[in-house]
Amino acid sequence: MTTSTPSPLTGSARAGILTYMGISALVYVLMMSLGLVMRLTQATWLDLPPNLFYEVMTAHGAGMVGISGLAGSGVIWYFLRRYVDLSTGILWANLTFFLTGVVLILGGIFLGGYAGGWTFLFPLPAKGLGAWGVPGAASFLIGLLLIGVGFLLLYLDFARAIIAKYGSLGNSLGWPQLFGGSTDESPPAAVIAATMVLIVNIAGILAGAVVLVLILVNLFMPEFALDPLLTKNLTYFFGHVFINATIYQAVVAVYEILPEYTKRPWKVNKVFLAAWTASTVMVMAVYPHHLLLDFAMPTWALVMGQIFSYLGGFPILVVTGWGALTIVHRSGIEWDMAARLLFLSIFGWCVGVVPAVIDGTIAVNQVMHNTMWVPGHFHMYLIVGLVAMLFGFMYYLSNQSKRTGIDKVAFWLYLVAGVAFSFGFLTSGMNSIPRRWAVHLPEWVSFSQSSSAIAAVVALAALVFALRFLTSLKHARTT
Repeated sequence: MTTSTPSPLTGSARAGILTYMGISALVYVLMMSLGLVMRLTQATWLDLPPNLFYEVMTAHGAGMVGISGLAGSGVIWYFLRRYVDLSTGILWANLTFFLTGVVLILGGIFLGGYAGGWTFLFPLPAKGLGAWGVPGAASFLIGLLLIGVGFLLLYLDFARAIIAKYGSLGNSLGWPQLFGGSTDESPPAAVIAATMVLIVNIAGILAGAVVLVLILVNLFMPEFALDPLLTKNLTYFFGHVFINATIYQAVVAVYEILPEYTKRPWKVNKVFLAAWTASTVMVMAVYPHHLLLDFAMPTWALVMGQIFSYLGGFPILVVTGWGALTIVHRSGIEWDMAARLLFLSIFGWCVGVVPAVIDGTIAVNQVMHNTMWVPGHFHMYLIVGLVAMLFGFMYYLSNQSKRTGIDKVAFWLYLVAGVAFSFGFLTSGMNSIPRRWAVHLPEWVSFSQSSSAIAAVVALAALVFALRFLTSLKHARTT
């Protein structure tokens, strides 16, 4: 197996990674604050007009997905650079496209009034019913398109560098070792993960670009008719692939940091290789579970969506969870903040998958999909899984991972409140409380009030993590 050979980061590369993660830390706290605002509104503790509520909802969704992509790509770039020759210029180009797109998205939402949700489902962008017009919707869509261009450049650079080193994407996925060779010659886990991510995200981003351009043409030329089912398929293929790939990028931190802490290698065996190859296919095939309520969908697609909902997350999750347990068992690892948060993230990922599998069952989906159950799934997946993983990397990167008193308190608050907040959504879903509603009926308000108090604790703990990182940048690692 190729070994890691850390080399000093150039000044530009180091500044780029710190900028990626610094922006991510700030935006995560901001997005959690917007989520708190929404819950306070539903709890009747804050009087936010419905139109502004849906603008905040749109910004919260787009912001969380976008910043997760940016942070995850920063993590995987940092570690992938140990094995292949990546372009620092492309790293900065992606950030430039990202920030330009963010400005257009925020302008479209808070100046143009666009409030159709981050999924921009057709025909919502063109049907503002007076709440927004063509300029606001167009600004939002063009902003998303620019962000996609930046990420596409980044993943194409991944492909260039990996193919230059390993000869083909099949080789970097470990197929020669999977189908007969010795796993001692397997690519490292970071390269395997990066290969999977670039394959699925290039496909997803291209699908997203196609549907965004089609909707933009329809905005300015309404006579240019679109097939609603086709646009919905393209939209959810893009959205589901992109948000799932964020954790497949960030998990590289687990593969690289835990072996460093335990002085044990992360073993790449045939099961590990098969899991990543299987997930490459299943991540792209699972999205129809978002369309189980669409009666016009072909039956075979809905069946495929249900089957892959059961199977899709398990291959990588099992090998990662089992690998994390075995690598730390009796290793004498020092449980500093990075190790604690990374280990917590595996727990959050495991638990967050369970309600998704339940919702992916057609009989359940018909009743639960448009309820708070779905936010319960992805908040567990994000807060306790992905975001914990990213904050763990930030502690590692800042070289300030030793636990202080405030770190200990923040960690346990984040763990307990993050789980409780997610279960609050799930409980609301079990009581048939709908999602995406600005105004709640009186009998629903108590759920929102308890969730608001818990959400404030989550945001406070995240603020501690973010400030610890941002105030330690001068100590950040140079390798």
